[in-house]
Amino acid sequence: MRNGRTPRREGGFTYLGLIILVTVIGLVGAATLKVDALLRRAAAEEELLDIGAAFGEALRTYAEATPKGQPAQPPSLQELLKDPRFPGVRRHLRKIFVDPLTGKAEWGIVWANPGDRRGVLAVYSLSKAKPLKVANFDKRFSGFENKQHVSDWKFAATGQALMQGQVLAQGKPQMPGQPSLFQDPPAGTPPQQPSLFPERDATPPAPAEQAPGAAAPPEKEEKEGEPAEGPQPVPAT
Repeated sequence: MRNGRTPRREGGFTYLGLIILVTVIGLVGAATLKVDALLRRAAAEEELLDIGAAFGEALRTYAEATPKGQPAQPPSLQELLKDPRFPGVRRHLRKIFVDPLTGKAEWGIVWANPGDRRGVLAVYSLSKAKPLKVANFDKRFSGFENKQHVSDWKFAATGQALMQGQVLAQGKPQMPGQPSLFQDPPAGTPPQQPSLFPERDATPPAPAEQAPGAAAPPEKEEKEGEPAEGPQPVPAT
């Protein structure tokens, strides 16, 4: 009887071990799929940053090639593919890229004139996903830290950022097409420091000019018997 029960008990332990093994394999497989999805998502975000940098560089070269008196922003993205302002073929962008997060060649645009949708200030992804990357951005992507959605990454012209519809040149607000109100001082100008002694360091007022016809102050008269000012002659011996 004892020998007859042993195989049945061993068979029960074998079945329980198989269930545990299948469960562990399933958990490991699910974790692997999740890690793989995160890696592919991180790669897509890095590709999006590269594409955004290409858009920003195209907007920069378009603005630099703009003749004086014309808008520095292209009317649409198509003008980046072939600049109609020049007789020959001049390209600032080789193609309209596919958004790696949406899989479509469709992009959101920040317009200089939102009413008639003309003048491309910046380009952004239409994805509303929460980004995995929230820090350690390249200096080209100023202001991208801690954004809630990937669509908050606005790719403006290289060297500029975008905030609330305004172009920021080196972090200083500047309305599109207008000169900056925050000009840097000329090179070599020492920074102005507040004086610790304002009364002492104040520039003295210029001496008042004598009014025409006013009498000059009287000169000092020498009294009789008083020696004249200056060195006296030594009497001869």
